[in-house]
Amino acid sequence: MPPKQSETLTEAELRIMEVLWAKGSGTVQEVLDKLPMTLAYNSVLTTIRILEKKRYVRHVKEGRAHVYAPVVHREEATRSEIRHLVGRFFRNSHEALVLNILQDEKISAADLKHLREMLDRSESK
Repeated sequence: MPPKQSETLTEAELRIMEVLWAKGSGTVQEVLDKLPMTLAYNSVLTTIRILEKKRYVRHVKEGRAHVYAPVVHREEATRSEIRHLVGRFFRNSHEALVLNILQDEKISAADLKHLREMLDRSESK
């Protein structure tokens, strides 16, 4: 039985989406050329086809090449990932997620101040 397809973006899928979000569109070779590490063409092609099945990208045919473009915007993908994280680790409680972030000892005083300002602005809307 094949492994279950991930609901969220895998690391490899995210790297490819980062290229497509930056470029707007590209062929497999153009995406491969922009990736920070060396990968096989077939690996990138397979991952792009998975992204197409997940409806993150679509393609148009230009001559012999397929040109892939993102269908899902980065912001939408980010929100989807956060919803998945909140559901999986925090029992759908955004409050629990925020509390976890605030209790992180590595968060700086400047970041905490910025978060407070953002919350204050959000409340005043």
